[in-house]
Amino acid sequence: MNTNVDRGGTTPDSPRKIFLVTEALGAGGAERVMSLLASRWVAAGRQVSIVTFDRPQDRVYHTLDERVTLLRLGRPKDDNTWRPLHLAKRVVRLRVLLRRERPHLTLSFLTKINAQTLLATLGTNLKVVACERNNPAMQSTHPLWNSMLGLLLARADAFVLQTNRALQQAPRSTRTRALVIPNPIARPETAVPAASTRPFRLVAVGRLTPQKGFDLLIDAFARLSSRHPEWALDIWGEGGERDRLQVMIDTSCLTTRVTLCGTSPQQGSWACNASAFVLSSRWEGFPNALGEAMACGLPVVAFDCAFGPREMIQHGYDGMLVEHDNVAALARTLDRVMADEALRHTLGQNACRSARRFAPEHVATQWDELVRRMTTLAPPRGSISGEHVRRADRIGSRR
Repeated sequence: MNTNVDRGGTTPDSPRKIFLVTEALGAGGAERVMSLLASRWVAAGRQVSIVTFDRPQDRVYHTLDERVTLLRLGRPKDDNTWRPLHLAKRVVRLRVLLRRERPHLTLSFLTKINAQTLLATLGTNLKVVACERNNPAMQSTHPLWNSMLGLLLARADAFVLQTNRALQQAPRSTRTRALVIPNPIARPETAVPAASTRPFRLVAVGRLTPQKGFDLLIDAFARLSSRHPEWALDIWGEGGERDRLQVMIDTSCLTTRVTLCGTSPQQGSWACNASAFVLSSRWEGFPNALGEAMACGLPVVAFDCAFGPREMIQHGYDGMLVEHDNVAALARTLDRVMADEALRHTLGQNACRSARRFAPEHVATQWDELVRRMTTLAPPRGSISGEHVRRADRIGSRR
């Protein structure tokens, strides 16, 4: 049972059967939000299923209430969702499941899954909420995915974004149905920050992809490392950039100072013994790791990228914002924070207070209200019990 959420009460017109659709339940921020919502809603007496396109042996990274049903549609070994045939197979598989199960409400997460879910529900009366979790204009997704989603959003009953800046970039035709709900942020239970112990540790968290800008961070750390020999940099995450980043570390003679730590063993355990947090992203949706660092009381430094940090940090009060992509400015700001223990203490205390506005119980009530508005008392005609699903690999997750 996930203890980071409280129960979202149901009313007579609340949906009793909710599906959440995503690619897989890996270590990402969207997956964490889904696990929180699913556990909250099933605890309130709703029938909740998470639909994924992964396989039974794939890891479920986040904790789920044991009453949440996991429907794993699987994928062939050579699955490439951009190939038309494979895309069609995925859409058909999802459509068969949704038409058979007839959920009162389906929520999809991330650009590609939003597009596939909206395609799968064309011509039905199923209610769908599309949830964008990144910056569509900047992410490396093939442009045709964004074009497809732009056309399909007319099918969505609501469109959820994470920041006001993202809302301003949304297609005008969707804005009457669009709303902003930030990510729920709680201090990780495994986090034990140690802002005043030595050796000092600067931490960064995210997939090892160009989006996260760890190459910029390594460059910035190299510029100031000689002035702070007691400091080390830990970068948590995995991804395709690992080899390139390791070469940067080695050629900068930082092998003993900068570590690519891999995926943290538990959600939020990267904060253990951390002294400060840095976000070097080129773009974001809503950086969960930044919010978790603030909730832990860590001093934070972040690029003012689109979107997220500007709506989370009050510069100079609960964190430091740095001009986007400016490595020299990042090095100067980190130098200041690393050199000033009193500043770190003040920023961390204020960050902890500021992060309370993203508390799960507060954010979850906004999702509860959206869900109530999206559904009616009567279930879709033809609804049947989930016990009759045979095509999906059904697993009840116990954590």
